[in-house]
Amino acid sequence: MKHSKKRTHKLLKFKITGILLLVFTFCANPGARKDHLITQIQTNEYFAFVKKKALDVAQSGFNAGDVYGEVWIRDYNTFIELSAEVVMVEVLRENLLVFFRMQGDDGNIIDGFIPIEIARGDYDYIFSELEPRYAGHKNTVETDQESSLVQAVFKYIKVTGDNAFLNDSVGGKTVGERLELAMSFLMNHRYNYDYGLLWGATTADWGDVQPEHEWGVFLNDDTHYAIDIYDNAMFLIALDNMMEMLPATQNTWHSIYEQVAQNSRRHLWDETNQKFIPNIYINGSPFPDDFNESEIYYHGGTAVAIEAGLLSKSEIKISLEKMVANVEASGAASIGLTLYPPYPEGFFKNPMMYPYGYQNGGDWTWFGGRMIQQLIIHGFMEEAYEHIQPLVQRVKENNGFFEWYTIHNEPKGSGTFRGSAGVLFKAIRMFDNYAHGNY
Repeated sequence: MKHSKKRTHKLLKFKITGILLLVFTFCANPGARKDHLITQIQTNEYFAFVKKKALDVAQSGFNAGDVYGEVWIRDYNTFIELSAEVVMVEVLRENLLVFFRMQGDDGNIIDGFIPIEIARGDYDYIFSELEPRYAGHKNTVETDQESSLVQAVFKYIKVTGDNAFLNDSVGGKTVGERLELAMSFLMNHRYNYDYGLLWGATTADWGDVQPEHEWGVFLNDDTHYAIDIYDNAMFLIALDNMMEMLPATQNTWHSIYEQVAQNSRRHLWDETNQKFIPNIYINGSPFPDDFNESEIYYHGGTAVAIEAGLLSKSEIKISLEKMVANVEASGAASIGLTLYPPYPEGFFKNPMMYPYGYQNGGDWTWFGGRMIQQLIIHGFMEEAYEHIQPLVQRVKENNGFFEWYTIHNEPKGSGTFRGSAGVLFKAIRMFDNYAHGNY
């Protein structure tokens, strides 16, 4: 019996020593950690499944998902690169042209379009002589449609090399001119001169639902106008993209870009708490006076702000730590958690916007995937690999790209949400590039 205990003790000591040696080797040898990560990437069963599933979904259309009939620009912007893998260039180009044909005279861009023969519902539909096949609609509480279209065109040109697209004529104006017209719409109709930033209606982070109405997608007499980081970060990315595509526009837009970037940090970044404040209100808050909204952390807007180059590497690290802490505190499955803590029950009239419902604390791969991309770009490879796992695992477990998930990781909404497919496919492609030495 004594001999057996002694042997057990030796075996346990050997195992602990081995583990400590392995940890020491990884800590002391970054190359060993990199090789191990590359092996994990190349053998990840979920990555292979998600890539194949995403390509299948991309072949089946361009509407946001199986519960939507429309092609939405904010969605198309996040899966156009995926679509380019399996769809002819002419089709990608045509979808973009529809948005330009339906562009307003003031430069505004519609949210989405749908075949005119199946247009139904409560939208105040938009029609254009340049595009008689479709009816368009615009969610007026949001301020990201114009920025999304510029970004989508930029991605289209990057993946196809079709620079000539910028010279295509639509209603007497080139695509390039219409891109600039879209940016001018934001400056003429959504720019607040007191803060030097864009405004929209009050929404939950990147959401498109205001609190004051049961549906909440149109500005009305009850709207409380607000400035948030998501709209302004999207604008910065779009301006950067436009100036790269159209260098001549730098003379007009570079100073505006610099001002919006500086004002985003000056007015929206809380240096003490290392986070973006939720909203700056122009005509008062829609929420009770005793509600401390500053405690809410916006995950999606922060991810887009990182993409816009507004945070340093150390601030990105802190942002990730806060997101992870929020996930643990809420019980959610991933950093796709929209925001934390959620707005209390009854703060939004839309019944979907209950605490941890939909855009009020739902878990969205659509934005979690964008955070993963930014972690990769900024060198947080191991963290990115760790935090993409729940995102890819639930695709296989539920055999689909669902729109959002509850904090219990239950799938909700469309099961073929192409925005989720697009951001995950791109993130995995970035991991593949890293494994092949391209990062």
